[in-house]
Amino acid sequence: MPANATAADAGRRTIAVMVLIPFVVALTLWAFAWPASRTAPRDLPIGVAGPATAVTALEQGFARHEGAFEVHRYANETAARAAIEDRHVYGAVVVTPGGTELLTASAASPVVAGLLREAVTAQAPEGTKVAVTDVVAAPADDPRGAVLASSLLPLALAGAAAGVVTTLLGLRGGRAVAALAGASALAGVVGAALAHSWLGALGGNWWAEAGVLSLTVLAIGSTFAGLAALVGKPGLGLGALLMILLGNPFSGVSSAPELLPTAVGTLGRWLPPGAAGSALRSVSSFEGAAVGGPLIVLSLWAVAGVTATALGSRRRRPEPAEPVTAATPVPARAG
Repeated sequence: MPANATAADAGRRTIAVMVLIPFVVALTLWAFAWPASRTAPRDLPIGVAGPATAVTALEQGFARHEGAFEVHRYANETAARAAIEDRHVYGAVVVTPGGTELLTASAASPVVAGLLREAVTAQAPEGTKVAVTDVVAAPADDPRGAVLASSLLPLALAGAAAGVVTTLLGLRGGRAVAALAGASALAGVVGAALAHSWLGALGGNWWAEAGVLSLTVLAIGSTFAGLAALVGKPGLGLGALLMILLGNPFSGVSSAPELLPTAVGTLGRWLPPGAAGSALRSVSSFEGAAVGGPLIVLSLWAVAGVTATALGSRRRRPEPAEPVTAATPVPARAG
């Protein structure tokens, strides 16, 4: 290759790196910082219960925060507690002859529990004391949910590592699927041992938590491997964009999906990291309540990823080279 062509190619690569890195920085800051800067309640489900007059006043008070709360009316405190335990609402305000009581569930979101305390206290009549009861408390070893939120990125990285290593090792078809399934199962067991048995951030059924962790790693890892099998190594970059760059900050695990911009919170629920966070909360603190939807999301990603891994690798299998035959020498013509 001529020297000038080599220099031109090196120049183009240099410019590409100079442009690409700032673009990645901008995209990363947008994905992580922008949703956090727009944190506010948006159709946050909350319950009210008590005498009709008092409940109507509460509904009018929440309605003043336009678009912030989605108010559900319950017959009594028992029904409101059941709604919280079933994860239909994040909390409830109950008016009784003895006063006003706020029921929260810090296990669902410590951030939302604090937000409800502020909102209900602010609209209570002056001099009225609001009693607060944490119906479903966060684990004692993780009262702010920090460990649970921090565990999401390692889960995504574990899935990414499984998919990337499977691809780079050249595993195909059944071997690739077996490697992904085995790595995911072991990762789930290790994750439950650390988050539940050691750190105490999870407090539900140990094997259910391990199952959710395993399914999460499989959903993410098979997506990486499946995209790579379909479109080649650029598929790994697409997987990183979906699962890490968007999936982690859009998950809402550190706060709640209803506190993120609406489109972001909705997308986050349909990506594996967001579904994993919701499923982990359900099996850890709510005895599996409302876990069906997140498990369906994780299962759909896992099935799609495994299918793409199995079929895409066949489609991309190189064609066997045709045998090269030696040319028949042409006899020299007599002069």
